[in-house]
Amino acid sequence: MDENKKIIRTGIIIVFILIVAVAAYYFFIAGKGKAKGIPEPTLQTQKPASEEVAAKETKDLAALSMNLEKSDEAVRNLVADLSSNPTFAQWLKTKELVRKFTAAVDNIANGQSPRPQMDFFALSGEFKTVVKNGQTLLDPADYDRYNGVADVFDSVSTSNCARFYGGFKPLFQQAYRELGYPKGDFHQTLLRAIVEILKTPVVDAPIVLEKKIASYAMTDPNLEDLSPAQKHLLRMGPENLQLIQAKLREIALALGFTESQLPKQAAATPGKKPKL
Repeated sequence: MDENKKIIRTGIIIVFILIVAVAAYYFFIAGKGKAKGIPEPTLQTQKPASEEVAAKETKDLAALSMNLEKSDEAVRNLVADLSSNPTFAQWLKTKELVRKFTAAVDNIANGQSPRPQMDFFALSGEFKTVVKNGQTLLDPADYDRYNGVADVFDSVSTSNCARFYGGFKPLFQQAYRELGYPKGDFHQTLLRAIVEILKTPVVDAPIVLEKKIASYAMTDPNLEDLSPAQKHLLRMGPENLQLIQAKLREIALALGFTESQLPKQAAATPGKKPKL
């Protein structure tokens, strides 16, 4: 597991955070997942803290709907209140946020790594393994490196997403068309990305590894055959993965998707159990 994979695995989390934001847009603003008894809030019906704040939000939303090339500043202004976690603010300093998010979601939906879009951070520390009875295992202590990233994801307020993302649909569709989908529906691609994440098995048992030339591979073929995106998630550890999956399932159902469209909670035990 080389340094490049550290970037890949951590980078997936920023995609999840932005998925929450987009999901809120479709549920609360676009009306694609209306729930009975829940009104559709709009920028006009909300009660901002001040007229100045409302005017600024209106200006930022207008900028988003008109100009993909110059949308970064407006995006940062709008999503700054999604989380008070300082790490989240650091992530937002990257450029071309909408394009990178759109491409990353598309990659995950197709089981691919979003590494090309994740250029703004890397994990601290080194990948850890432990040897027991002649077998190399993924060290559970390595999961702790992802706790901070999971905390950022957990800190995002889904209710706040609604009033910030009303103008995002044209931008995401435009960025999606740039990827070569002239008639594609980004909303459905978002669903496929969520499904890909929910299908990742939660493994509580020790994971046996074998050393390759520049990295490690899992000896259990059922795990090693997972998609690149799913394998990166698996290596975050069962607790962090379950946190992510629980929140994404909640968002998917809020969007109006049904349980039948979502995979059941996945679970797996490595086929080759280590002799401890």
